[in-house]
Amino acid sequence: MLILILGVALWWAAHLFKRMAPGPRASLGEAKGKGPVAIALVGSVILMWWGYGIAEGPVWWGRSGALVGINNLLMVLAFYIYASGAAPPGKPRNRVGTMLRHPQLIGFSVWAAAHLLVNGDLASFVLFGGLLAWALTEIVVINRAQPDWQPPAWGGVKSEIRVAVIGLIVLVVVMVIHNWLGVTPWG
Repeated sequence: MLILILGVALWWAAHLFKRMAPGPRASLGEAKGKGPVAIALVGSVILMWWGYGIAEGPVWWGRSGALVGINNLLMVLAFYIYASGAAPPGKPRNRVGTMLRHPQLIGFSVWAAAHLLVNGDLASFVLFGGLLAWALTEIVVINRAQPDWQPPAWGGVKSEIRVAVIGLIVLVVVMVIHNWLGVTPWG
């Protein structure tokens, strides 16, 4: 479990480094500072994957057809919301992207909550609960640092179609990867 906890902690540290320690992050420089952060993020994902795979602990509930179905519906929603924030800052977005200040963090939160719903074991609570807590913390930290927000313009029907296609493609790719890793996402 320690490896999993270290992975989640490193994920938090790498993402919050710029906001919590702006001086040290700025001293690295814009381009030069991205390398260590990227390495830390890759390291955190490796630690989380490894730690989750070897973690032991209590199981309070297991997968069921109903929970897998609900999880899969939430995944469609999560990837759609996440893709709603894919447009660069200042560029037009789809309707959801114009209503939500943090569509990628909210989509990530839906993803984490759905995984908590379908996985009732301690390792899942550490991993997905830790990542959900990070996403919600990130939203609060950003809102406090930058309280003013202007919703981006709506990009019309083309942006709606683009987001739906991106969301579905990513969903299918993620499901195939899950299947390849031995986790059947279809129930």
